Amino acid sequence: VQLQASGGGSVQAGESLTLSCTASGDIRSINSMAWYFQAPGKTRDLVATITSDGSTNYADSVKGRFTISRDNTRLYLRMVSLKPEDTGVYFCYLEETVRIRLGGGSAPALSRHWGQGTQVTVSS
Repeated sequence: VQLQASGGGSVQAGESLTLSCTASGDIRSINSMAWYFQAPGKTRDLVATITSDGSTNYADSVKGRFTISRDNTRLYLRMVSLKPEDTGVYFCYLEETVRIRLGGGSAPALSRHWGQGTQVTVSS
């Protein structure tokens, strides 16, 4: 499974961007997809998730400003009212359930995949 993120760029504070992520390859059963954010010198943190039933969850810092959505294997993050502290690399993430061989049969297992990241720079 490969994830290709795009849509990053340099904007002024208050402006908007929409990130996209396309998943391809041998995708089985998607449990959830998500966007993560990594500011310079910081850890990679969860921004927003969307589950297979369409439920969404957001980090407090982006509630009301960011919207995650999904269309089959394409993931989006609509970002409005961007702030300088939103500057960093945004990564898309996919979690799926696969079957693995176990003993004489098979068992479900989680498989996690990351995209390469797309840079967002917000100037004040």
